[in-house]
Amino acid sequence: MKARARPTTTPQREDVVLRIAAHLTERTDISSALEAVADEIAEVIPFTHADLCLIDRPGWLTSYEVGIRTRWSQARTRLAVSPIRDLIQGKIDVMLCDNAMEDPRQTFDGAVSEPIFKHELRSRVHVLLKVMGQPIGALNISHSTPGIYTAETIARAQYIADVLAPYFHALHTAETAQRVARVGQEARDREEGLRQGARELTEALEHQKQRIGMDLHDQTLADLTRMLRDITSDAPPSNQELARRISLTINDLRQIIDTAVPTLLELFGFAHAVRVHLERAAGSTPIELHVTDETNGAPDRLNATTRTTLFRIAQEAINNAVRHSGANRIEVTIKSEMPQGFAMIIHDDGAGIPKEPARQSGLTNIRTRAQLIGANLSIRNSAGTSVQVSMETPS
Repeated sequence: MKARARPTTTPQREDVVLRIAAHLTERTDISSALEAVADEIAEVIPFTHADLCLIDRPGWLTSYEVGIRTRWSQARTRLAVSPIRDLIQGKIDVMLCDNAMEDPRQTFDGAVSEPIFKHELRSRVHVLLKVMGQPIGALNISHSTPGIYTAETIARAQYIADVLAPYFHALHTAETAQRVARVGQEARDREEGLRQGARELTEALEHQKQRIGMDLHDQTLADLTRMLRDITSDAPPSNQELARRISLTINDLRQIIDTAVPTLLELFGFAHAVRVHLERAAGSTPIELHVTDETNGAPDRLNATTRTTLFRIAQEAINNAVRHSGANRIEVTIKSEMPQGFAMIIHDDGAGIPKEPARQSGLTNIRTRAQLIGANLSIRNSAGTSVQVSMETPS
């Protein structure tokens, strides 16, 4: 793994500061600004990985990286599980690690330290970013070679951090303000969308009522009237003939109902429809049922055909779990997947899938449906059975 550094002698700090300032004045976002000054930082401190970790809101951190892209920059991190929590919480002023892979301050139970091991980030130095004496985050520099950073490295890192802090604080404040404004506009748009949806639903239901009334009058009522007339006539139909005509009328009525009732997907969304089907499938069987959507309705942003196909996959997996697994608990979880997508996982704690299941049609249907919508499918035995469908969320 090649570290980011130039094969030149260390320049004067003042020269580095001038070049850093020149780069930063041309940037309007944090990611490109950090990338722009990465070479200048490398002239002072060679690194394999470097990142700025900023306090996003109380208890949460956001990271911006150069050198290597890791999970730290893919999602916000809770301060309580961050490897630099002691620094941000003010328990220490700086942090220097000869080998972070063996340092309990960074690899404690529950720590988000997977990138340290995956990319072998052994030597690490962490210093605070401060504005007007208040910490706003930390500058974190890492190298795959153990024990190369010293007290002099800390001094250099702090010098760079003091230069970067006001610039990145201003950029972060601006980005936060833009995000708040965008969220507010999205909330207003959703509210207007709900109002518009309510109006359209009311109009659609009114049209449905009119059509149902016409169908019932012209078809079902007419059929029942004819049967009543025939039954009370001098030559009533046989019981067999009467049963046949009643069955036809019931079928016609069922078609009217099936056509008239909007689906649960259309009315209440994907998660609600899955929850209702799960409860119906379980019936009176004593099974613990859970449905969790962590994506704020990502499946409902799919087009109607894709969403319906995904729902059919959920139905098939749920039916298999209820009928064949002997499970005590069935969970359906919809969660985000980076960079832009989500996964639906149906998991049960039952007996798992046998090596040679008696019937393959259910699994075949699931695989075929997943292929039709371009989703990634994983079916595995894991303390029961897990069916996971992963797909992108349309932009």
